[in-house]
Amino acid sequence: MDRFFEYITYVFDPLHHFWEHERLHRRLALVLVFVFLLGLGLIELNRQGLLPNVLAAHTPVNHFHAVNLAFSLVLILEVVSLIFTLPCSFSKSVGKQFEILSLILLRDAFKELSAFSEPITVMEITPVLHILGYGFGALVVFALLGMYYRVQPVKKQDMGLPHDLFRFVAAKKGIALVILTVFVILGLTNVYNQFTGLPHIDFFPVFYTLLIFTDILLVLISQCFRPSFHAVFRNSGYALSTLFIRLALAAPPMYDVALGVVAGLFAIALTLAWTKVFISNRR
Repeated sequence: MDRFFEYITYVFDPLHHFWEHERLHRRLALVLVFVFLLGLGLIELNRQGLLPNVLAAHTPVNHFHAVNLAFSLVLILEVVSLIFTLPCSFSKSVGKQFEILSLILLRDAFKELSAFSEPITVMEITPVLHILGYGFGALVVFALLGMYYRVQPVKKQDMGLPHDLFRFVAAKKGIALVILTVFVILGLTNVYNQFTGLPHIDFFPVFYTLLIFTDILLVLISQCFRPSFHAVFRNSGYALSTLFIRLALAAPPMYDVALGVVAGLFAIALTLAWTKVFISNRR
């Protein structure tokens, strides 16, 4: 069994190192700029009727769609980073998911721009209210995220014997590899469906639904290595806070903002309560 865990680590660690390399992130940032400008150019060509029919059928005519495309690509990169944080502590993984939630709310605010005509004119107040709601919602989640990181205990938990810690982390790395594979398959399937006229997959809600089962699986695995009540309650509580995030993605406008804020408040309250109980019991 240890050899299997070593093989998982041997596969995961180089991938993680490659993804976290600063040079790669700089190149990806340049790709985002190029895609954004390319999207603007293609949309303008389509507005002028200069694109081939095959390409024009999949190209919008509103320039604001290029903004939505750029933020969707940013979210994809952040989700990949989330997958690589799964082997880390539950608290760090939850923090990463709140980072993604704040970006999703910002993307939803920019997505509302597609309801406006060009040049931009305000014909209905509803899109404006949604932009305001999503913008301030993202700001509140961002502020709660800062509080969440601040209340995290400085003292690390005792994970027991070193070989148990290695097995636990390796098991989470194996799950992360499976999730990464599913993520790539979903993405390629979505691209294929987009260009073949098949039903479009709402990528982020589908993937986040998968993460619900992943969180529960991680809680069950953690119980094998840390079966104490405090650890099980803490990990299960964090899984519940991420469930609130998943529900926010499926909720109607403004309800999703409220659920995101509730998720942040719950995670902060859980951290404060667990830290107080954990420290008092350690004394």
